[in-house]
Amino acid sequence: MRTRLLEVAPVLPSQNIERDIAWYEKHIGFKTLYSDKMYALLQRENINMHLQWHADTKDDPLLGGSVIRIMVDDIKPIFEEFVERKTVTPEKLNLKTAWNTNEFGFYDLNNNVVFFVERL
Repeated sequence: MRTRLLEVAPVLPSQNIERDIAWYEKHIGFKTLYSDKMYALLQRENINMHLQWHADTKDDPLLGGSVIRIMVDDIKPIFEEFVERKTVTPEKLNLKTAWNTNEFGFYDLNNNVVFFVERL
């Protein structure tokens, strides 16, 4: 069985577009649809992920700490994939949370948090 990604299209800050594209491809399985030095569009199934470069200065802050939640229909297959990719460790899967979800999350290279969530 396979996890079906449903929908999300965040724009996350990046200090290094090329570095972050490589990370998202290796650790999450995204493919690059477009990139330049300032912006990138990545995709996996129905999920589009945008990266926008910021200088991390007072006038152009990086604003790390964004959080996205990618909703899925069956979390276990994608969790197992990410354990194999070494994106997460096996104990990161939270089953039957108090808010009625199964979920796991991790940080990207800019301290943005990416959660995968299955509603129960």
